[in-house]
This record gives sequence, C-alpha cells and structure tokens, in this order.
Amino acid sequence: MVGVGSVESRVVVIGGGPAGLAAALAARQRGLDVTVVDSCAPPIDKPCGEGLMPDGVAALAKLGVMISEIEAQPFRGIRFVSHGLMAEAVFPDGLALGVRRTNLHRVMADHAGRAGVRCRWQTVVTGLEPEGVRVQGELLRARWVIGADGSRSRVRRWAGLDSHRRRSERFAFRRHYKIAPWSDLMELHWGSRGQLYITPVGLEQVCVALISRDPWLRLDEALQDFPDVSQRLRGVEHGSVERGATSVTRRLARVANGRVALIGDASGGVDAITGEGLCLAFKQADALADCLPAGDLGPYQAQHRRLGRRPALMADLMLLLEHRHRLRARVMRAFASEPKLFARMLATHVGAISPLGLAENGLALGWKLLTV
Repeated sequence: MVGVGSVESRVVVIGGGPAGLAAALAARQRGLDVTVVDSCAPPIDKPCGEGLMPDGVAALAKLGVMISEIEAQPFRGIRFVSHGLMAEAVFPDGLALGVRRTNLHRVMADHAGRAGVRCRWQTVVTGLEPEGVRVQGELLRARWVIGADGSRSRVRRWAGLDSHRRRSERFAFRRHYKIAPWSDLMELHWGSRGQLYITPVGLEQVCVALISRDPWLRLDEALQDFPDVSQRLRGVEHGSVERGATSVTRRLARVANGRVALIGDASGGVDAITGEGLCLAFKQADALADCLPAGDLGPYQAQHRRLGRRPALMADLMLLLEHRHRLRARVMRAFASEPKLFARMLATHVGAISPLGLAENGLALGWKLLTV
C-alpha cells in the first residue's frame, strides 16, 4: 500500500535529457509505468556536435520517435580535412541528421507525453531510498530506478557505482552560425590543438563544435588554426552564444546495482569525436528495458559492455591521430588516394561492417601506409 505523502511508479528515471527520455520510452513500450524527474524545464540544451548518425536515427525510430524535416537537416556522409587533404565518403545505409539539441529534446519530450510517460520537470531528486527515491521531501516509490543524469551523475554515486576502469576528458565548445551549409556532409577538420566539427542543422544554419584537451581554448581563437573555415564564417551572424561542456571517456566497473541501472553519460561514455553518444544511449535504453519485466538487470551489464565496444574502439583509433601529426598525414594521404578505405572505415563506424571487417580494413590501411 502506498502511504500518506508518497506516490508510486514502476520505473523512475532520474534525468530527462535524450538518454532519460529514451529509457522512459523503451520502458513504456514494454507496458511499464514510468515517471521522469529532472530539475530543468524543456527543451533542455547541451553543447554537442548535433549530428545523429544513421544508426542513431534507426535506434531512435525503434523507440517510436521520428524527426521531421522541419526539425532537422539531413546529411549523407563524413568529410575529413587535414594537412591540405580531404577524404570523404557517404553512409552505406540511410542518411544522418543534423538536429539542434533543443529540437531533439522537444520532439522526444512531446512523444514521451503522448506515450504516457509522466514527466516532473523542475523537480529535484535528493536521494535514493530503499523503496524508491526522495523528491523534494516526497517519497516516490519505484521498483526500478534509472540514472540518466549525465557524466557527473549523483545517482551513480548514491548507488555505489562510481568505480571506474578508465577515465579521461576533453573539452567541447559549440556555436551556431546563420549560414547555408556549404556541403551535405558533416566535416571534421583536424588541427594542431583540436578538432573542429561542422554539421548542417538547417537550411540556413550550421553547428560548429570544437573539441580539444585545452579547457581554455575557445572557438574564436581556435578558428585561426582553420583558415578555410574561418574565411567562410567571417562576418556571419551567430545563431547562438558559445557554450561549453566536458567530453568524458569513462568505463565503469559496473552499470547496475540491485534495482538501480545507469544509462547514457551516467553509465560511462566515449569521446565526442565519435559522434555516437546519442546512438549509444538509445541502444542502451532498449537493452535495459528488455531486462525490467524479467526483474533481472544482470543481462544489461553484458549488453552495455557489448554495445560500447565498437564506439570505444573507433574513438581510440581516431584519438590516436590527434597528436601524431605525421601518422595523420600519412593516413590522410592513404584515404585520399584510396577512397574505398575511408568508405569502409565509415561503414564500420556506423555499424554497417563488423569488427572483422574493421580488422580487414586495418590491414588494407596498414599496407597502403607502407606505399604512400
């Protein structure tokens, strides 16, 4: 029986960003009663590259969420730019979407409401209780608690899941520019101090995101390292203020403990260079929801680890090129002279080629490096 001064929900999700809403939607698809609690009010923004890869679009669609053309800008592939060279390839299956984070959150929050998810915005969770969570002095009873409260997760700490096997961080800053995209590709420009992502997010708008290891490096200064991009953006009106965030790579020892499970950045994360953070969270949501009706979170731990392998491997490979300028120059020459190599690498990145295919691609790249 629910006592005086308390309410009850089968699943409580702490954190109402895209990861938390994905977890709520997946649980609703299994017929579970769900409440989402977040201290902010929608739409919730967060600095990111705002590119949703084709596998991420598919994972979101599996949750029943479709992003309309009004809310997003499609792009068909990726372009690397470094050392005066370019390598580009199109996605093997489907299109990616450049979508403003606020648009994505609004669409997901609206869909969650229609799906029957109860959302308690501007509400602070103050702790875990044996029978649920404490919400501003009120006990919210729950069988399951899902922590989706970001890289600095309090739920992770409360549940004793903070132990990690690996942790590193870089720093990201993002701004929008009111200019028509000059390409239907997402561009990744490599510089001496970091990487610059350029994503088309509208007919007259691009998102420019900087990722580096320097917490003091800002976009205006960093653009000096990318003269071609700087020239394009000179005098262009800003579509947003510059905002920053920390990109944390964290591999936790465990992502579940008793009745508490973590998802998204709260459960670890890969470097933002992969652009796979949202996709990973959406897939984790689906895997976690499969475990809830059975009453066993054990399989989620294994699934979480499996889902993270490919993005983690791709992040490691890409970051290997970050400061090894000679190696990056040789890799770029190999990609530019053999476009199929880059196309296979991109296909692996979005999950269209298995890890075995990645190994084969690595051998081909290695051979090419010996001949360029």
